[in-house]
Amino acid sequence: MLDIYDFYDKMERNKIVLSFKGDITSELITSILKIMESKLDNLQEEPKIKKKVYNVLVECLQNLYHHTDEVAQTAIAMDNIAPRSAIFMIGKTGPEYTILTGNYILTENVGKLKDKLDKINLMDKEQLKEYYKETLSNDEFSEKGGGGLGMIDIARKSGQKLNYNFLAVENIYSFFSLNIKIS
Repeated sequence: MLDIYDFYDKMERNKIVLSFKGDITSELITSILKIMESKLDNLQEEPKIKKKVYNVLVECLQNLYHHTDEVAQTAIAMDNIAPRSAIFMIGKTGPEYTILTGNYILTENVGKLKDKLDKINLMDKEQLKEYYKETLSNDEFSEKGGGGLGMIDIARKSGQKLNYNFLAVENIYSFFSLNIKIS
């Protein structure tokens, strides 16, 4: 029981408002968004901040949902038990919110994702707007229907650089973490 207290204490010290670890489903996303909307109302957050936090959270959760599923499909095809679960946390320190996410991705996709994130991080607000329009009009969509707009949208809506990390877990998988600040 001491371990759970340590975990609780760390969450309190880090001002974690909501956290989850496990399989990301569309039903879970809907529930989390409702819970977070209620929490933002209870915190009497100003509408502009509520909208930013909510919109960035939607993009982050959709990212987790789509990419965790991609890893799971590869694991099934390889008859391998892959880590399907993801993690996310939302914290609030003063006026600033932090959204932290983590999920497994295929190691073969790390380079491409890193290049895209670095490209996004080099852009200012106006360049991000143009890149968004360009990406939207290029008519390239994945099997999931996504056009690669999620990370661009997160950078645009948060107004911050994308703070990320990749940790090699094994040859096939890496753990991708994203830390987004919103104020």
